[in-house]
Formats: sequence, structure tokens, C-alpha cells
Amino acid sequence: MSDSVSLWSGLSAPDLATFEAIAAEAYAGLPDEFRALCRDLVIGIEDFPTDEMLDSVGLEDPFDLLGLFQGSGLPQTGGAVFTGQEPNRIWLFRRPILDYWAGYEESLGDVIAHVLVHEIGHHFGLSDEDMEAIEAAAD
Repeated sequence: MSDSVSLWSGLSAPDLATFEAIAAEAYAGLPDEFRALCRDLVIGIEDFPTDEMLDSVGLEDPFDLLGLFQGSGLPQTGGAVFTGQEPNRIWLFRRPILDYWAGYEESLGDVIAHVLVHEIGHHFGLSDEDMEAIEAAAD
């Protein structure tokens, strides 16, 4: 068996803790100014979105949702946190991300970082269309 085959033959899919570590590493690599605007943001990792999460974005197939921002974006709150208000949250969904990763030529770390940054964009008040335009301009 070749070394590359041997490497893969003993591996299993990364678990939730590994995903959390990869997301934390990606987050730590973001510019300080960017992270300062996310100081009260909570990042969670789950295998799949809940039915309520899917309904909130009009999706039925849990594999269609890689990540989700929940809360009031910075433009709506001005960054203020009010008593009794739930913190803004970003969810990353392990199984849909793994499924996406299997179909593309990107590293798993790059996929997780991309989903994380995309959801942080929603925290900043950007729409999907805004982010697509930014990505297209960067290419």
C-alpha cells in the first residue's frame, strides 16, 4: 500500500470537537479588527441544523445548510447588547460541511473557514448577494 493510501485507510471523519478546533484556528487567524467586532458572538458546532433552523431559511434538506447566523446583526443593534437578549450565534454543521468538502477540491480547513467568514458576514449585516459580489471582486 502506498503511504497516501495508508494515511487515509486509518482515518475517520472529524468529530464535533475536531471541527470546533478547526473553526477556532480559522477564527484566530482573522484580523484583530475583525475579531473585535465579534467579541460577543457565540460559535457552535452541530452535526445537522434543526427543523426550525431549516424553516427559518426556507430549506428542507439539512445537507443544504452548511452554516447559520442567528441574531441581530451589528447594523440593527449598533453592537449594543440588551438585557435578556440572546447572544448572536453562528452555527457550523459538520455533516453538511463534510458532504460539501467531499465534492470539491478544497481543504476541510478552507471550507470551514469560508463558512465561518460567510456567517460572520451576516453578523456584520451583509446579505448573501453582498458577499457573492465581494467574492467575485476578489477573484
